[in-house]
Amino acid sequence: MKEGIHPKYMAAHVTCVCGASFVTRSTVGDIKLEICSECHPFYTGRQKVIDTAGRIDRFNQRFQKSKGIQAAKQEKAEQKA
Repeated sequence: MKEGIHPKYMAAHVTCVCGASFVTRSTVGDIKLEICSECHPFYTGRQKVIDTAGRIDRFNQRFQKSKGIQAAKQEKAEQKA
């Protein structure tokens, strides 16, 4: 390896907003995080499905409507046959 071209790989203290901290190695130095595995809802099991503005209900309504249209087309095709 050539001397002097590689960055220094040093111990880095990682700190999250929630207060969790740990030590790792990095070329950057100290790292500050907004979210980590200690406070992220996916990892903590506190994950919630949020139905914003009734999106699930609207999807179900459109789905039921499309089923009705498909049934009407099928009846029409059966009448022609």
